[in-house]
This record gives sequence, C-alpha cells and structure tokens, in this order.
Amino acid sequence: MIEILREIPQYWLFRTIGHPIKMPLNVTLSVTYACNARCKTCNIWKRKAKDLSLEELEMVFRSLGKAPYWFTISGGEPFLRKDIADICRSIYTNCKPGIINIPTNGLLCDVIPDKVRDIVESCPQTNIVINLSLDGVGSDHDDIRGVPGNWEKAMKTYYALRKLDYPNFELGIHSVLSTYNVDSLPRIYEYVMTELKPDSYITEIAEERVELGTIGANITPSLEEYARAIDFLSEKIKQHEFSGLSKITEAFRIQYYSLVKEILQRKRQIIPCYAGFASAQIAPDGDVWMCCITAEPIGNLRHVGYDFGKVWFSSKANELRRRIKSNECYCPMANASYTNMLHHFPALAKVGWRVLTS
Repeated sequence: MIEILREIPQYWLFRTIGHPIKMPLNVTLSVTYACNARCKTCNIWKRKAKDLSLEELEMVFRSLGKAPYWFTISGGEPFLRKDIADICRSIYTNCKPGIINIPTNGLLCDVIPDKVRDIVESCPQTNIVINLSLDGVGSDHDDIRGVPGNWEKAMKTYYALRKLDYPNFELGIHSVLSTYNVDSLPRIYEYVMTELKPDSYITEIAEERVELGTIGANITPSLEEYARAIDFLSEKIKQHEFSGLSKITEAFRIQYYSLVKEILQRKRQIIPCYAGFASAQIAPDGDVWMCCITAEPIGNLRHVGYDFGKVWFSSKANELRRRIKSNECYCPMANASYTNMLHHFPALAKVGWRVLTS
C-alpha cells in the first residue's frame, strides 16, 4: 500500500496537467470471453475473439513493466484458459504486482484448486485473491447463473480452496447485486458469513455494459432497492472483524457502497474518475479500453508490436482522457472506483480512519 501512496501525486498531476505520463496502476486483463455459465446478468459468452496467446501476453507484460500494482484476471471464466497459471507466472516475472485478483464461477471444480495452488506457489511475493461468485443460495444461485448444479460445484471448489494454506493467498466470495437478487442479500450474507466464513465478502452492483452485452437488460437495482441492501451489508461489515489485506478491502468496500448510492442518485461523477489515467482494461483480442462500460478501444496491441505504451499514449487515448476528465460519463464500476478513491483524499482519509479504528 505504501508504494501506491507514493505514486498518487504523480497520477494526480498526470490527470491534471498531463505530466508526468504514467502507465496504469490497475490493469484488468480479460483472458477470454468464453464462459461455461449463462448468467441472467451477463451475455459475455456470446462474444467471440481470438484470444491473445501466452507468448503475446508475455510481450505485453514486458512493455507494462513494474507500473501495475493490481491485476484483475477476468473473463468470461478465466480458468477456461488452460494456461492461466502460466499467464499469472508471466505477470509475476515481468511486473511484480502487489495483488493478482481472479474471479471465478467455480464450475471447474476438478481444475481450479490445482491451478490456484500453482499460481500461489509461483507468485510468492504477490497476494493472490480468488473471489468465488455466489449470487444466491442453493437453487437460487443456479437459477441466476443459468447452470443446474452450479451451486454444488461452486461449493466443492470453495472447500477445496479453503484447504490451501499460504501466507499470500486469500479466498473471498463475490455477489453481483441485480434485480434478481437484491432483496435476497440478507439471506446470502448470513449463509456466506455463517457457513463459509471467507476471508472477505464483496458485492458489486449489476450494470448495463457494452462489454457484457447487457445494454437495455434492466438488471440494475433501483436506488431504493440498492440502498436498502447496502445499508444492511455496511452495518454487518462494521460488526465483523477482518485482518490483513481483507481489513483494507472491506474498508474500501464500505466507502464504495456509499459512493454508488450517490452516483445512482445524482447520475454523474461524484469523485474524479481515473479511468484512462491510473486504470485500464485489456480485452481478450488485444483491444485496450479505458473502462469496460463503453468498451471503446483506444488501439489494439497486436497492431503495435504488443507495446502497451504506444496505445496508452496515443492521440485516441488522449481524446478519451479529455472526455473522462470533462465528466462526460459516470458509472459505479467497482474496479475503477477503488482506483478513483485512492486518488481522492477525502475518500482515502475515510478508508484509512476505518482501517485504524475498526
């Protein structure tokens, strides 16, 4: 965390006056659109792309260097990539990030535990965070995820991962709050915290994204529904004792929940957005996006010899930065919001105070 705080003034200057130019601090890498679930809140499995190979990704990671502190390896379902452990190993070798976070639906219960063990052991100085997605309990989860037996396989995956005992490994649960389950959050939370007892429990509001093919899908809860669920969750988090990285994560989560409520109410950027400055996303086919809500490419890595900087500092990238800085867009996307809060002193101060006093 200290190394991140040292970088914040430079990213503030990058956004404010354009110098010094910086590589992203937070990178989301989508390794495939393929997915073995059919969630009501996501149609990403319908997208097709020629995925970047391990060799191509290695060149990208070399060009990124040590700038990214946080990698999120997403999909689709990331563990459908048979070389997922090799991808993480390459990230570790070339970028040495502080955190690699991987969400999963847990369906590949006979594959995921061994892959995660390989990743954790090959990245000893990086915190590996696996977030298992649960959107309901039992058959409710299966109904939202669109796969009979998903719950049973997810539980098998969870309990196998729970047996892994490494100082750099954390296992969390992640729920997407949508119109299908927002009223069920108390039941989900009580089961997760009582029966599963993960290192962390996080939620994210369902969004209509170009990336997910959900524009017009009516999956986002109303402000009233979301506020009711999140007020419940925030109070529960305050009562729970977390430690280590999870303590910091949960402090950010409480602040994020408050931020989302304000975004939904006021329908504009509440704090400055650093998408395109401190955070970026790489699509499976090599397109680079400032964020996945609009999924507007600023260039393709295959067209520039896998040199991330040539896309990141292009004229197209500068134009999108101008639009983001001018508040032409807003969204409650969790991954970008954490980065934004890091660069917003009032929000960061609230998080720091909660970590110190909880």
